[in-house]
Amino acid sequence: MKDTILKYAVFGIYIIIFPFIYIGLINKLKNIWCGRKGAPVLQPIYDFIKLLKKKEVISSKTTFVFFFAPVVSFVAVVFAALVVPGPYGISIISFDGDYIFFAYLLSLSKFVSIAGAMDTASSFEGMGAAREASFTSFVEPAYMMLLTTIVYATGFLSFQQILSVIQGSTGWSFITGAPIIVALFIMLLSEGSRVPLDDPKTHLELTMIHEVMVLDNSGPSLAIINYTSGLKMCVISSIIASVLIPQETVGYRYIILFLVIIAGCALVVGAIESVFARVKMSHVPRFVFTMVSVAIFVMAISFLKIFRGVI
Repeated sequence: MKDTILKYAVFGIYIIIFPFIYIGLINKLKNIWCGRKGAPVLQPIYDFIKLLKKKEVISSKTTFVFFFAPVVSFVAVVFAALVVPGPYGISIISFDGDYIFFAYLLSLSKFVSIAGAMDTASSFEGMGAAREASFTSFVEPAYMMLLTTIVYATGFLSFQQILSVIQGSTGWSFITGAPIIVALFIMLLSEGSRVPLDDPKTHLELTMIHEVMVLDNSGPSLAIINYTSGLKMCVISSIIASVLIPQETVGYRYIILFLVIIAGCALVVGAIESVFARVKMSHVPRFVFTMVSVAIFVMAISFLKIFRGVI
């Protein structure tokens, strides 16, 4: 009983605190790379509290959709966090087919965000919503192709069981592990609206994607949107950590290694944003389609294992 309570407590602390640290690490590394001291790593927490204290300015053109969109998006991502393995290597909610449930939750989060942007009756935010929908349309099919292939190869239907097989030391797991991490990292950049697909700091009208969708949000709703973005990246990073951590790692060693990998993902994102510029708008779909190519590669390797016994 005590172990269960401890696991829930650690997971709760993780999803409450670490999304802010994740964003803070990205911003801190970018500042260091530019030769600036920058804000502390915990600055996103202070910004979140400040926004919660502010009043919202809501357009008279909006409806209940605009008001509830940030909340529904937040709840969907929280449930997605419960499905993937957390700091203890176990999922709070685990059942056969939960990887499909996870995809639907992320899709719901994106759908309500797009609906909230379009509800403002702003052609500018409508442009951002159209870009968000079209540029990330390859992510979900690639994710389903990737996970369905692994499900077919392993014979398991839940995240926890699938990742335990990938953590093994077989040749197939080793060969497919690296492409899976690459695909998930592209998914992280896409879902988090980060460079090279988007720039969360830009205010150039012709290049904005996600940021233009939240221009009408303020106060608590903007705080929730910023937190949800950080939590979404933490959730996808959790899957990457579960792939990388060896199967025999347990207890506090697992928690420490898990958090180190999550922090490492944030630093990699910060390094990418410091070194690379965002790609041209016309090249964004091409970059996202890379995830589909990786999924096809994993599918080919899996078919070799299943039907030819090569690996």
